[in-house]
Amino acid sequence: MNIPENLKYTKEHEWVKIDGDVATVGITEYAQGELGDIVFVEIETEGETLEKDETFGTVEAVKTVSDLFMPIGGEITEKNELLDDAPETINKDPYGKGWMVKIKITNSAQVEELLDAIAYKNLIED
Repeated sequence: MNIPENLKYTKEHEWVKIDGDVATVGITEYAQGELGDIVFVEIETEGETLEKDETFGTVEAVKTVSDLFMPIGGEITEKNELLDDAPETINKDPYGKGWMVKIKITNSAQVEELLDAIAYKNLIED
């Protein structure tokens, strides 16, 4: 299982890459594996400011639909337009081209609440 050490994670299986006051968010390799083949991603919250744990979109797989949760509070400044036409990119490259949104962080203290790679690995192995 690929769990990059340079990322942060949530208990809801999202990954977060912090670059200054911008967070790039996607779902983990574990999450996409559990979902199966992803067929649709809906993110209609671009431009909105949401609180931590609010739903920012959904991901639909052949088996199920899952909500996507904000790992930290902030404004969604960009969504990955590639996913509109190629949602399967999440299955192929969850930590790269399969990213979902970029967030302008409003509360940097929330970054400290995210899991590191070791804590996330322990979570999914329990």
